[in-house]
Amino acid sequence: MSVQSAAADVDVDLRQLFASLARNWLRILVVALVVTGLAFALTWLATPHYRAETRLLIETRESVYTRPDGTNDNDKPILDEEGVTSQVEVISSTDILKQVAQKLDLSRLPEFDETADMPALSRLLVVAGLKSDPNEIPPEERVLTKMREKLNVYRVEKSRVIVIEFSSEDHRLAAAIPNAIADAYISVQGNANIESNSAATDWLAPEIADLSKRVKDAEAKVASYRAQSDLLMGGNNSVLATQQLSELSSELSRVRANRASAAATADSVRRALQNGGSLDAVPEVLSSGLIQRLRERQVELKTNIADLSTSLLDNHPRIRALRSQLADLDRQIRNEAEKIMTGLMTQAQTAQARENQLVADVNTLKAASARAGDQQVELDALQREATAQRQLLESYLTRYREASSRKDSNYPPVDARVFSRAVAPSQPYYPKILPIIGAAFVGSLLVMAIVTLLQELFSGRAMRPAAGARFERIEQVAMPVAHEPPNHEPSDHEPPDHEPPNQEPADIEDLGDRTAEVQAEPQAAAAAPATGPATGDDVGPARRSLGEVEIDKAVEKLITSGAARAIFVSPEGDEAAASAVLVAREVSDTGLRVLLLDLTASGAASRPTLDSRLFPGITDLLASEAQFSDVIHADLYSDCHVIPVGNADPVRAMRAADRLPIIMQSLTTAYDLVVVECGPTDAQGISRLVGEGTEVFLSLLEPNDEVAQAAVELIESGYPDLTLVTPVGHQTPGTPLPGRRSAA
Repeated sequence: MSVQSAAADVDVDLRQLFASLARNWLRILVVALVVTGLAFALTWLATPHYRAETRLLIETRESVYTRPDGTNDNDKPILDEEGVTSQVEVISSTDILKQVAQKLDLSRLPEFDETADMPALSRLLVVAGLKSDPNEIPPEERVLTKMREKLNVYRVEKSRVIVIEFSSEDHRLAAAIPNAIADAYISVQGNANIESNSAATDWLAPEIADLSKRVKDAEAKVASYRAQSDLLMGGNNSVLATQQLSELSSELSRVRANRASAAATADSVRRALQNGGSLDAVPEVLSSGLIQRLRERQVELKTNIADLSTSLLDNHPRIRALRSQLADLDRQIRNEAEKIMTGLMTQAQTAQARENQLVADVNTLKAASARAGDQQVELDALQREATAQRQLLESYLTRYREASSRKDSNYPPVDARVFSRAVAPSQPYYPKILPIIGAAFVGSLLVMAIVTLLQELFSGRAMRPAAGARFERIEQVAMPVAHEPPNHEPSDHEPPDHEPPNQEPADIEDLGDRTAEVQAEPQAAAAAPATGPATGDDVGPARRSLGEVEIDKAVEKLITSGAARAIFVSPEGDEAAASAVLVAREVSDTGLRVLLLDLTASGAASRPTLDSRLFPGITDLLASEAQFSDVIHADLYSDCHVIPVGNADPVRAMRAADRLPIIMQSLTTAYDLVVVECGPTDAQGISRLVGEGTEVFLSLLEPNDEVAQAAVELIESGYPDLTLVTPVGHQTPGTPLPGRRSAA
């Protein structure tokens, strides 16, 4: 069978768990009604608070009729997210709140100044020094502190809308204050703009006067320099020398073209005359009127010769006369061509002379233009300076006129407007009686239900064995059978509710006397048989001599005394450890939360309660190899919880033995009773386990010297209230629960 936690062998009985709600319904309902009543009383007596809000829109308020010339809406930047957030801080600033407080006279209201009507209790607390005196704080600061507590200014996300929210005990005041804050903000912004305009006019006036003087000086410098440098301006806003140079250059180009054309024509006429070529190809010759008339006469003579040649011979005088006239015409044409050539040559020479003159004039003007260019550079610099000063002066004049006009007309354009003013609320926002009462009732029901379920769960009553869980046969603790003394009447069966029997053992209420008897007569106690089961005649006297009690009486003592710890010492070894097991089971059956801690070397106390020896236990906890939830297991035969010895190295665990007091304190806090089986140890061994509300028991099977010596040592070591308990003869009353077996 695999090793697993005992928690895996039990299940939560949901029916039993939720049945606890039905069993405790009255307690749950009463607590819920009490809480609901308290909530109703508190809400009914609470002072109602009203809340109102005013909304501002940040936008450009400049009109098209008041906007300066040359500007438009796009020229003015719109506030971004950071700008709107800055306006939120301006609205909640101290100056604006002071204005509103003074305007509405808030210092006279107890809501804003507790010194106006301080209750008697507050005065007593101030006198006793349990509360600071509000009179030590200036009145304005007290009012501003209260206003900031009730004021909430925020920006609506992804918009330029600012919300001014205020809460007050007076519904009219809740609306008046945010409206007054908004009006004060608009007024402050307007005053800021007026101050800006005033500052602008105050600064621009002297600047304009200074600029006017500088512009006048700059323009005077320009005129003086132009007169000194003789830079006369011609057409096209250029210097006269430069303009003349341009005109002479154009004239020179024209003269050069005419000269070249005349020389070329004369040369062509000369070549035609020298080569005897035709002069008709020269345009200038053909354009001559005389040559044209001579050509017409020549054509006429050639026509007559042709006509006469049909009837006369070549030597005829008339033909010869005509031919003589034709030759004379040729000479005249050539003479006229020579005259034209001479005229062209003369024209070319004249053009050459004109060209030379123009070249000389151009050179002169070039030098003058170069000087004028250098002077023009300086003149341009002076003109630029004068122009810049003039433009700046005109700009300042425009701004001065705009600022002055707004100052005189008292027009401050504020980039904000109130588009939703606060109105007096008719219903308070606090307290909401029905929601608070409903929430209190439902919440208290849930809390009480959870508390009831947790109590049922941690008590173990809601646990049941897991379905299909199988348990191996466990090692039984052998219990010696008690022999009844002679003439002992058999007792009736105990009732199933585990009540103790009517008869009480001797000396149960006088443990001090029994302890003294043990100290005085240790030899008598040691004379009892130490081995083997004793007979009825022998056991009775021995048990009475040591003053031991039975399991039921030990349980009764633990319950009646309200003990938190029960320390069991078993000098006789593992068999005597059954006392701790039986006591833990009997106490847990009464409904108390009980834990059995096994500190024996062999695990004698935990073996009868668990189905395996391999569960983690106290040694694992001391060695820091497990947590509390891992080492606590459920007893298979009762509602008791068990911490076994564990599987860690005992040497390593004992190094952390100093942690035992802390562990015991934690277990005592979680359980009603912690039963510790220590085995055959001494007083020093149990010193770390003893604490407030501790009962020490010594478990014995047969009285002998070893038991007596252990009892004496414990009593002498500081445990005079030692109780001796024996499991001999104990019978578990009632029928075991289903799925459980008796360990006795």
